[in-house]
Amino acid sequence: MSTTEPITRPLTVDLQREYEEAGVGDVLDELDRTLVGLKPVKKRIKETAALLLVERARKAMGLAHDTPTLHMSFTGNPGTGKTTVALKMADLLHRLGYIRKGHLVSVTRDDLVGQYIGHTAPKTKEILKKAMGGVLFIDEAYYLYRPDNERDYGQEAIEILLQIMENKRDDLVVILAGYADRMDKFFESNPGFRSRVAHHIDFPDYSDGELLQISLGMLERQNYRLSDEAKAVLESYISHRRGQPHFANARSIRNALDRARLRQANRLFEAGLGPLDADALSTIEASDIAASRVFGQSTGPELAGGTTEQEIPA
Repeated sequence: MSTTEPITRPLTVDLQREYEEAGVGDVLDELDRTLVGLKPVKKRIKETAALLLVERARKAMGLAHDTPTLHMSFTGNPGTGKTTVALKMADLLHRLGYIRKGHLVSVTRDDLVGQYIGHTAPKTKEILKKAMGGVLFIDEAYYLYRPDNERDYGQEAIEILLQIMENKRDDLVVILAGYADRMDKFFESNPGFRSRVAHHIDFPDYSDGELLQISLGMLERQNYRLSDEAKAVLESYISHRRGQPHFANARSIRNALDRARLRQANRLFEAGLGPLDADALSTIEASDIAASRVFGQSTGPELAGGTTEQEIPA
């Protein structure tokens, strides 16, 4: 006759030890290293980690517990780190045992919504199948809902998403992202989403100083450096570019540095200086940035190939 061994529950839990063993600190430290600023965002992530640690401890001790709703809304302007934070969040949730795989599937409306009857459901379900066990990141989520178009199939995708978000919330986390004002309207029009999204995190724009720090970090990772004069010109560039249309925070800065590297390469090639050392090949000079059309023109004249200054800062 077999007997069932009683379940042994711990009498105490060391949250700090759980924190370290799960590697939560590693994820948060990496987030600090890779993302400048965003203090309120990082604070919310740490709070979420603390909640999950406590819930896991309560489960281990046999206390009443319920899988917390982890679906989220990330709001903010482009280039503020929403996708990067979503990746870190997927890693964090996996380490804490709240998702099986820890991968991120990033999609937009076009990946979910079909163009004819019967097309949307299989597209949406296929994406959900890929995302299950991880995080589904829907960028510019408000484009799913187009009430002005009677023949639009976005509502079908929304209904499928809402069902999965409720029934599979222990195996899938959905993060909706986009501009704050448009996301507000989206939630007003789709109350089912608002009731299922417990965590709303706003991503602030970067300050001039933070954008400069981001610039220096980007260059350092690519083994480039700014001369003292170039650094001063870049500070001026950032101030000018922020006030122009279609500014996308770190994304715009990355584009600007790519253009500066292009000018640097052209300058070195045309100068015919002969053999060049590593310092010459790695130094961005003031002229490489000062040549940008951002200085003196804010309407975005056309660049080579018909691309406007607003779309790709020079």
